[in-house]
Amino acid sequence: MFALVDGNNFYVSCERVFRPSLQGRPVVVLSNNDGCAIARSNEAKDLGIRMGHPWHEIRHLEDQAGLIGLSANFELYGDMSDRMMSLAAGLGPQQEIYSIDESFIGLEGVKGDLVARARAVRARILSWTGIPCGIGIGPTKTLAKLANHIAKTAERKPGSYPARFAQVCDLAITTSDELQALLQSTPVGEVWGVGGRIGAQLQALGIQTVWDLSRMEPQAVRQRWSVVLERTVQELRGVSCMSLDDVPPAKQQIACTRSFGSAVRDLALLVEAVSEFAVRASEKLRAQGSLAGEVLVFVRTSPFRKGPQYSRSHVQPLVRPTADSREIVKAALDGLKSIYRPGFDYAKAGVMLMEISSAAHEQGELFLDEVQGEGTSSSGEAQPRRDPQRLMAALDAVNQRWGKHTMRLGSNRLNAQAPRGWVMKQERRTPRYTTLWEEMPLVRA
Repeated sequence: MFALVDGNNFYVSCERVFRPSLQGRPVVVLSNNDGCAIARSNEAKDLGIRMGHPWHEIRHLEDQAGLIGLSANFELYGDMSDRMMSLAAGLGPQQEIYSIDESFIGLEGVKGDLVARARAVRARILSWTGIPCGIGIGPTKTLAKLANHIAKTAERKPGSYPARFAQVCDLAITTSDELQALLQSTPVGEVWGVGGRIGAQLQALGIQTVWDLSRMEPQAVRQRWSVVLERTVQELRGVSCMSLDDVPPAKQQIACTRSFGSAVRDLALLVEAVSEFAVRASEKLRAQGSLAGEVLVFVRTSPFRKGPQYSRSHVQPLVRPTADSREIVKAALDGLKSIYRPGFDYAKAGVMLMEISSAAHEQGELFLDEVQGEGTSSSGEAQPRRDPQRLMAALDAVNQRWGKHTMRLGSNRLNAQAPRGWVMKQERRTPRYTTLWEEMPLVRA
């Protein structure tokens, strides 16, 4: 048995915890540089605002419908996610954090009324964090995901599903007739893993509902589409094909990219931005215990702005796989300088780490384990190579304790007093209530 705990309109819910005046108002959270809607309150959805809707196309609703647009506050959302996930873990003995607002819980061995237990955990999450959530329960991960959709839809749209499924839905205790009715009432596009392209193909063949998909012959599905969709069909039939992953697999590529808040022409500013991105990617690499063998860097102009266009990338191989920020930043900057051309208004840059391997299998190489450029002893003998892992561990520890950028590479901020002209626009960002002392809300008697 599996449960899926999912925060409702998570980014908006995080904002409402600290600003109760947003309750009942149409609210959207905007993407980088306040470009488009990446989270919507139910009231915003009722206005017809879709996911990814450009802000400039809906901004008029500020005056017409009282729409509130907020810049993304990812520090706040990440911290609130940690709090919610720690409480969701009390539902069962195993947990797989699937995304910032979703968590699968393994319920094997859990006794008693699972619905009552789920409602108690949901109430605790709401009481302790202020985040409302829906919980779906099923014998497979796909059915648990589907049950979560039913739970949230039944709460938001009374009458769409039976009221008893609102907030918490357990498909394992429904009768066969009830389950069939639920699957027949749910469009096939709501199935986990059925994207827009496959959904359109299924509908063209007359497969309109989840029930229709569950009745398809698995072997035919595999031949026509893929083994992934075949597993989905099996899971809809109650055959568990996907296990619970307590630890997510290591990423095979790690990227850090950003659109700039304003156009950048100066190479020095690009050096600062690319250094920042390379450092952030290196931190993610070390966090999963991996090494990178190649560094890709790219810059490009905006196709939506007038003027000359330019887009280039460069892959810089490393001498040997590493997680050392210094080596990764140097490789990224070498690549940047080889592709930079003056006279362009650059709108975006990024760094991607590739050829990723486990740090547990790091292999030394002849001569590279002796000092190179770090000096020799008074007798002229080569000294042992200093361990970069210890240095990076110390750097990460300081920044985790005292805040990021407490210690940084020189190229990461060439002029600490100068404004960072390349940073994202976040004109509507709310305070980082839970991660910065300076922005913590104060209550005065």
